[in-house]
Amino acid sequence: MPSHATSPRTSPPARRRRRTLTASCAVLAAALGLAACGTANGALRPQPGVTTASSPAGPTSSAPSAGPTGTPSSPGPSGSGPGTPMPPGAPATSAATATSPAPAAPKPTTPKPPATAPSTAKPPAHSPAPTAPPATRPPSATATPAPPPPPPPANDTATSVVRSTASGGRTVALTFDDGPGPATGQVLDLLAQYGAKATFCQIGQQAAANPALVKRIIAAGHRLCDHSVDHPQPFAALSHDRAGYEIAHAQEQIVRAGGPGTRVSWFRAPGGGFTADNQRIAAGLGLRPLGWSVDPRDWSRPGAASIVASVQSQLRPGGVVLLHDGGGDRSQTVAALKQLLPWLVAQGYRFDFPAG
Repeated sequence: MPSHATSPRTSPPARRRRRTLTASCAVLAAALGLAACGTANGALRPQPGVTTASSPAGPTSSAPSAGPTGTPSSPGPSGSGPGTPMPPGAPATSAATATSPAPAAPKPTTPKPPATAPSTAKPPAHSPAPTAPPATRPPSATATPAPPPPPPPANDTATSVVRSTASGGRTVALTFDDGPGPATGQVLDLLAQYGAKATFCQIGQQAAANPALVKRIIAAGHRLCDHSVDHPQPFAALSHDRAGYEIAHAQEQIVRAGGPGTRVSWFRAPGGGFTADNQRIAAGLGLRPLGWSVDPRDWSRPGAASIVASVQSQLRPGGVVLLHDGGGDRSQTVAALKQLLPWLVAQGYRFDFPAG
């Protein structure tokens, strides 16, 4: 009897289950064998030109971490800790690492100083100095020198023209121009008779030619005034330099004629030709510009009576009278003075000097 005749016959369902179980066991054995072989021999290495889809990052697909020397290392068995560093050119061990580019080595960074560390950087050129300047800064040695102050205005006390007496009230100041000359001695004699004091405005050249008369005037207690070197007219038209010469040189001539201690207190411009410029020049020399308030025009020789009448009509208390003791024939002036001196005394006038 054939052998199959003695074997127990199985039913079709049982055979199907057996075949299914056998196939499953074969698949499982093949899978386990393939996995073991791939792990040992790198059987899962992707073939050239084949792209394997990457799976979402999980515990086993973490990016390689940099080792102590900055060389990427392969993940360990669990993918969470550092593994053995891979040699250069070693193949990747998973699809995830095959498709993920290796991260670039981190750039070295310079550690920042602590927030509390003092800064050594210099402030920029436009920054203010770290310390506040002193309240009062001393002048710099290289600073540009300040410009000279402007000259005083024409109406300043030192440069203004005097037209009144020093004391005011019922006083009069007699002034004599253009000397000293032939009439000066006679004028001095008349003034002495009445105890009158006067001011003599002298031409520099005349003072230099008559030093004895200059000394006599000073000795009698009278005052001196600068009236230019040679009486140029119109004096107001002179240049600055010429006016300066006329005033300064005349002052020197008068002082030299009068001797040591001679003082010249005023300057009278010839013809009254005052300007702001020559007034400043005079003030710079210590001379006060001197004008007048009474002018009988005795220089024109109108007659003694006319001279007397003009003075009597024009004079007011504190006035300055303009007369002449030089520059020509002054006999009319001397004659008029003989009448005016007693009249002034009778009117209660006291003799004074100009202001300044």
